[in-house]
Amino acid sequence: MKFLQFMKVLVSAASFAVAAVATSATPVAGQSALEEVLQRGKLRVGMSTFVPWAMRDKEGNLIGFEIDVAKKVAADMGVEVEFVPTAWSGIIPALLAKKFDVIIGGMSITPERNLTVNFTIPYAHSGQQMASNKELAGGFTSLDDYNDASVTIACRRGATPCNYAQKRFPKATLRQFDDDAQAFQEVVNGNAHAMISSAPKPRFWADANPDKVFVANDGEYLTRGDEAFGIRKGDVDTLNFFSNWILVNTSNGWLQETNDYWFKDQSAWKDMVAAE
Repeated sequence: MKFLQFMKVLVSAASFAVAAVATSATPVAGQSALEEVLQRGKLRVGMSTFVPWAMRDKEGNLIGFEIDVAKKVAADMGVEVEFVPTAWSGIIPALLAKKFDVIIGGMSITPERNLTVNFTIPYAHSGQQMASNKELAGGFTSLDDYNDASVTIACRRGATPCNYAQKRFPKATLRQFDDDAQAFQEVVNGNAHAMISSAPKPRFWADANPDKVFVANDGEYLTRGDEAFGIRKGDVDTLNFFSNWILVNTSNGWLQETNDYWFKDQSAWKDMVAAE
């Protein structure tokens, strides 16, 4: 009897020790990403380089609107920030595989994406523009002219501009690339009539290549989008924190001020950016 009592005490003590170690050193199953971040002391952010959302300066450091947003989120949480550059086409699978805690990468809310991830309230509102080759498309009088089998349109693989191009210009040939710089170069080289990307990038490119490129549709947006943080499903606490962070920083003007710095005029930061 004494031996059995001793074994029960021993097992109970061992179970307590294991539980204590698990609580202090590793995330508990079902634990929210918010709790994991606070426990880890670091916010891991999934993103993809995309001017002026996120880009490299001449020293190789990440700068841009998203970078400022993520840094402030982490600072307000009292933790460090770790950026995890990820190919755009694989950024949602990487989030679901827990390669990082949140997507802060200019991701527009779409019903299709929302089936896989949850979105916060919007923290930015952008749109898509089209940069066109002057020689190939300079004579076009409307967007309908691009919906032709002889037309080639370039875009970034996995991004919403590709989805838009497929629906708006179903007759055109769609060429997809891993990044916007490659897609735009096709336009400069005359291998594509146009490329579609989020504003203000097409405008910046047209300004830098005025002899070869113009912004189609008189510069008007083709679409308008609502950008939000992306998080894994079923995580109410994390969703609540990020959405309220966006609400506070919308009300106090910080998000608008930061957005204006990066999107309205590139003169303040253009010389900082490494050539693509």
